[in-house]
Amino acid sequence: MTAAPAPLALSMGEPAGVGPEIIARAWAALRETGPVFAVIGDAALLRAQGQPVQSIPHLSEAAAVFARAVPVLDQPLPAPVSPGRPEPANAGPVADWIEQAVNLALSGEASGVVTAPIAKAPLYAAGFRFPGHTEFIAELTADAPYAGTRGPVMMLTAADLRVCLVTIHVPLAEAPELVTAERILRTARVVHESMKRDFGIARPRLAVAALNPHAGEGGALGLQEIEVIAPAIQILRAEGMDVAGPLPADTMFHDEARAAYDAAICMYHDQALIPVKTLDFWGGVNATLGLPVVRTSPDHGTGFEIAGKGVARADSLIAAIRLAGMMAAARAAG
Repeated sequence: MTAAPAPLALSMGEPAGVGPEIIARAWAALRETGPVFAVIGDAALLRAQGQPVQSIPHLSEAAAVFARAVPVLDQPLPAPVSPGRPEPANAGPVADWIEQAVNLALSGEASGVVTAPIAKAPLYAAGFRFPGHTEFIAELTADAPYAGTRGPVMMLTAADLRVCLVTIHVPLAEAPELVTAERILRTARVVHESMKRDFGIARPRLAVAALNPHAGEGGALGLQEIEVIAPAIQILRAEGMDVAGPLPADTMFHDEARAAYDAAICMYHDQALIPVKTLDFWGGVNATLGLPVVRTSPDHGTGFEIAGKGVARADSLIAAIRLAGMMAAARAAG
């Protein structure tokens, strides 16, 4: 008999944002089907969202509770929460929740980590020194054994599209200098390995986007395709990977084109995120590839402007929980 998968660990994120309410809605949507998750955060705050909540002392008890209540590893906040108004005194616990979720995954008690959105400004004020979740989790897992090319690589997915980024949150003017052969090679290797390990695709097909319009038009519109991207692709092909490109980005994302690859590698932020958000604005998921733990997150922020108003949609968080469960199952099966 196959053992039931370990629960996912879901960090509550910024308590003054939409995290608590979308977590409550996600549990209501998944309580009968799973994947099972337990929240690391403030149980009283989650209870105020109108769903049944049960504090549990150990993550292993989540499965027995999940069908009737949201399981919570209760870590109370030091200061009251006002929706839409982050409280600096609560920033420390937010980071601690993430760290605890990661540690549970590293120990095997959790099958993966799902992170609700965080607000960076109060975290920075409290001494948080990382640009965001991705870099923090990479640091927390840096010493853990890992048989593969190390990330982190950011992947966004929606519907049947997976896009992975060579550069992420940098000014567009700086992107061309950061699109190097080394970055392309590392990103592609991480993605290739992840498609096999986390998605069960035996022979992944990768599509690499060009940086310039019309893939540089033979050098007339830019030389990066000739000097950087195409040589990197040749190296990847020599390693046995199925890689197409460099491809003009404006023809990579229609229905027929998406059927030709399993993941696209994009050179900069909007090149990747515009097609994802066009396909499914509410249901996109952010996943971190190339780490010892599975990690996913909804592809949106804290939503301070709508927090506490009862209008926040849980689509993206639900998709993130389902994707984390699927990736964890693929790793376990591999």
